[in-house]
Amino acid sequence: MKIIVYGVRDDEKPFLEEWESNNQDVDVQIESVLLDVVSVSKAEGFDGVVAFQQAPYTAEVLDRLGAFGVKVLSLRNVGVDNVDFPAANRNNIKVTNVPAYSPQAIAEFTVTQLMQLLRNTKVFNHKIANGDLRWAPDIATELNQLTVGVFATGRIGRAAIQIYKGFGAKVIAYDIFKNPELDKEGIYVDTPEELYRQSDVISLHAPAVEENEHMLNDQTFAQMKDGVIILNPARGTLIDTDALIKALDSGKVGGAALDVYEDEVGVFNEDFGSFDAIPDERVKNLLKRDNVLVTPHIAFYTKTAVKSMVNTSLDANRDVIATGDSDKIVKK
Repeated sequence: MKIIVYGVRDDEKPFLEEWESNNQDVDVQIESVLLDVVSVSKAEGFDGVVAFQQAPYTAEVLDRLGAFGVKVLSLRNVGVDNVDFPAANRNNIKVTNVPAYSPQAIAEFTVTQLMQLLRNTKVFNHKIANGDLRWAPDIATELNQLTVGVFATGRIGRAAIQIYKGFGAKVIAYDIFKNPELDKEGIYVDTPEELYRQSDVISLHAPAVEENEHMLNDQTFAQMKDGVIILNPARGTLIDTDALIKALDSGKVGGAALDVYEDEVGVFNEDFGSFDAIPDERVKNLLKRDNVLVTPHIAFYTKTAVKSMVNTSLDANRDVIATGDSDKIVKK
């Protein structure tokens, strides 16, 4: 059994090596390059492919994998919106993902970013760096005084709800698929519009699907409270960035914490050497604002999560090669 692993980072290597030592009947080849039309040639002779990237897994790549006889493509992440499933299906390539590598990691990060916004830490860091140790006028807001609207109550949304409750916040939620336990608590509102109207903070935890693209836009921002805080650790395409910038300019949005961005490929997880060299003007616009926190898709980035992503994806790849099945197979 032979598996090739693409896009391997240094922080993943110890967990990959540990997995390989526990699965000595599997030949694992590690590659630092991403899976694309050029690097796909490296997969010839392998039974399975494991990959992690934001760039698309195109029909051309999947057709090549199919011609090589690759049985399974295992993603070391949750999202599968960048996979050409018609191409995977016609090549009889099964696709697996990691449905939950560490919901707690993302939930903890989201609430940490909210607390920084509420306590004006970015403002105070700038002031202190310039020798200004005064308090005023940057008085804080307490989370226990706010209503937090959680959009989508999957594993991550539910983990975030527990943390928000721990701070004493009032929590409401919207999801087309209601969690039975949360439903018993009466936490759900009936429509997104109701969530927008009632919330001081909106915490997004939805997947990227066609129906959710730019769900926060000029029209939906207009339905929200003045000064609402937006948190997006989920998917960049949930927010129309131009509409967000306008809402920040007008004060309709009072703050935002963005760990994702709709055009993040080629920007996030890159070193440009200086702020001015960042090639995306909208990202620079947001980074300059005292009431906006932008991070390069790091909410998931903990030792616990990375180990889980490596082990779960390799386990699924091995299982599909050996048996043709895995509970991590994504069907579309």
